[in-house]
Amino acid sequence: MKSKMNLEAIPKVDRISKAEFLREYVQPQKPVVIKRLIDDWPAYKKWDLDYVNKMAGDRTVPLYDDRPISSKYKFNEAHAQMKMSQYIELLKKGPSNYRIFLYNLLKEVPAFQEDFKFPDVGLRFLKQLPMLFFGGENSRVFMHYDIDYANILHFHFHGKKQCILFPPSESKHLYKVPHALIAREDIDFNDPDFEKFPVLKKARGYITELEHGEALYMPEGYWHHMTYLTAGFSMSLRATPRTLTNFSKAVYNLIFMRHFDNYMRKLRGQKWIDYKNEQAVKRTHKKNDISL
Repeated sequence: MKSKMNLEAIPKVDRISKAEFLREYVQPQKPVVIKRLIDDWPAYKKWDLDYVNKMAGDRTVPLYDDRPISSKYKFNEAHAQMKMSQYIELLKKGPSNYRIFLYNLLKEVPAFQEDFKFPDVGLRFLKQLPMLFFGGENSRVFMHYDIDYANILHFHFHGKKQCILFPPSESKHLYKVPHALIAREDIDFNDPDFEKFPVLKKARGYITELEHGEALYMPEGYWHHMTYLTAGFSMSLRATPRTLTNFSKAVYNLIFMRHFDNYMRKLRGQKWIDYKNEQAVKRTHKKNDISL
């Protein structure tokens, strides 16, 4: 696993007790991969692309590709749609940049709900149905953090997926776009351009490859960048923020930030997107005393 970024391997453990998980990872807010947390779930043996096709092939699903965010689309608005069976056929043919993002398949097909349970690891899980994420080989999810500052258990199925994480303390090094939850989308975190984005050299993060059935713990507010090394899909269980500060940030994002950003996109169009990208560079360089 190669990267020019300063990335530390996320530790992997076969199993872990609730007390150890809380003490070693949740309280200090450090990521970990648990390899056999869900080997008693029916999903551990059943969930792959063929099973999804069998159970949900007739469902129409929203699709996202790797085009940059623009004023044409609202926050999290899909770029296309097709039948799940057609999408899975597309994934099996080879590399594809089409992804399914935040899809509530477990609501669409209730039988999936019988295949998992909320693990007893000491997190206060939000009990609404978890979302699924699908991606084709080589498709990527740009660097971002989640709007609700949740603690996340991210379970991967079918194939391999690379995950790069940064703690919130590294935001000042990641060229964060103002009024948004993302870094500059033209940064390739697998092969960054340090001449164009020199502050990335200061960033300290984590990296891992998830395989079928493994669970990644992502602490609240963590940045994450995903690359599907093979076609596959994942499921996230979300838990509430542990601190009042992060809960307040989540409320701000949900109630004000995303609506303000959508309003400005409608008002100023692409000029607003371009302004934010310019400010991402200017503000990052100013914070790090780099002359423009």
